[in-house]
Amino acid sequence: MNVKNELESLPFEKSNMQFCNVEINPQNVRAIMINEVVPADPKQDFYGDDNAAYLETTIPLFQKAGIHVNSISDILNLGVYITNAVKVPKTEYTVSKMLIEGSLPFLEKELSLFPNVKVIMLMGDVAKKAFNMISKKSANKNVVPGVATYKLRSSEIYYAGIRIMPSYIMTGQNILIEKSKFEMAAEDISVMAKLIQ
Repeated sequence: MNVKNELESLPFEKSNMQFCNVEINPQNVRAIMINEVVPADPKQDFYGDDNAAYLETTIPLFQKAGIHVNSISDILNLGVYITNAVKVPKTEYTVSKMLIEGSLPFLEKELSLFPNVKVIMLMGDVAKKAFNMISKKSANKNVVPGVATYKLRSSEIYYAGIRIMPSYIMTGQNILIEKSKFEMAAEDISVMAKLIQ
């Protein structure tokens, strides 16, 4: 299955939208990591070039978690699929609610493509907001409490039988500078890896 083809078939406005152009067996995916927003250049996204900017931080996070990976293919082979909550590049410093809402039908469809998911990791506040918007539609409430991520990391949150793990944004050079967040995100990835083994 090609994820991009699946999402492009949806009857919604798609101008400037970027979808993960990756062939994948949906049965093999046991964890989904939702990052915040697609980069301006699609080649810098997770499934872009081999040396894409988004992989410059993601691969070291997995390695810090004690998981031997060197590429996005290695991550996929673990049963981990990575995507972005917002499918259009941001033009402002912050990501508006409107931008998140415009991408929701695509994110919702994307999550539904994988029947064997045990864990969804929400990498950053935008991912948390997007997931809460989705869960609110069916559960009439936010699944992820609106408190700081460090307070949520030890809680066990479930939605439709899937463990939801709030963590920190995994892309951008800030994650490499903010050592404590890097450490915590790596710890969360390690927990996720144990849950899907």
